[in-house]
Amino acid sequence: MTEPAPSAPHAAENEPVFRVRGLRKSYGEKRVLDGIDFEVWPGECLVILGRSGTGKSVTLRQLNGLETPDAGSVVFHGTDLTGLSERELFPVRRHMAMLFQGGALFDSMTVYENVAFPLREHDELDEKAIAAKVAEKLELVGLPGIESKMPAALSGGMRKRVALARSLAAEPEVVLFDEPTTGLDPMTSATIAHLIATAQKKARTTSVVVTHDLPLARAIASRLAFLDQGRFRFVGTWDEAQGSEDPLLRRFLAGERDEE
Repeated sequence: MTEPAPSAPHAAENEPVFRVRGLRKSYGEKRVLDGIDFEVWPGECLVILGRSGTGKSVTLRQLNGLETPDAGSVVFHGTDLTGLSERELFPVRRHMAMLFQGGALFDSMTVYENVAFPLREHDELDEKAIAAKVAEKLELVGLPGIESKMPAALSGGMRKRVALARSLAAEPEVVLFDEPTTGLDPMTSATIAHLIATAQKKARTTSVVVTHDLPLARAIASRLAFLDQGRFRFVGTWDEAQGSEDPLLRRFLAGERDEE
């Protein structure tokens, strides 16, 4: 019998936010995840690395129930999300936010309306409180005073920063980042890395970041998980990764040519 979804998380430092066991996912004949196990701990930033097409984003989408695995469990604060309906997932997702690759801003809404959207969805705030929260989050990402602009008037980097502000608006416990620096120049990518690290520290969120951007991983990761052929070949700190004897991980971190 499925446990009821929690109305509020109860994180303890010695208990994981997520505990994932035996996660499997296939699309047709292609097995993408082949029984992965891992935990995500309170306040950490777990960065999932891997080559393109190895299942990094698929892993991320299991954590908030956007996709259902073929087997295994994703336990969030004691509740297995894999057995929940969309209705049952709703109160769980109140504690999570996801930053998609393209930012996924609503093009027909102003920046203000975009950042305010999760506040209106989840909180009983009046407009004055919403305006103050929007301004606070735009200040956090270095974009004060742009509330009236439309997304079409923003650069790619600015759109990502507004999307980050929106992700943080409702003060989520967990933020999931799917390739947050894809398509950005190195300077803008460094800015995004700094903002993620700053937000992590100020908001004390738990983060899971999917990326192949090594400078980003170095800047923000508490731990790295290296995904290959549906399994994690390595989980540990950046220093432990650099000292690893795994030849594929060493080549990946060095940016060497794929020998396959």
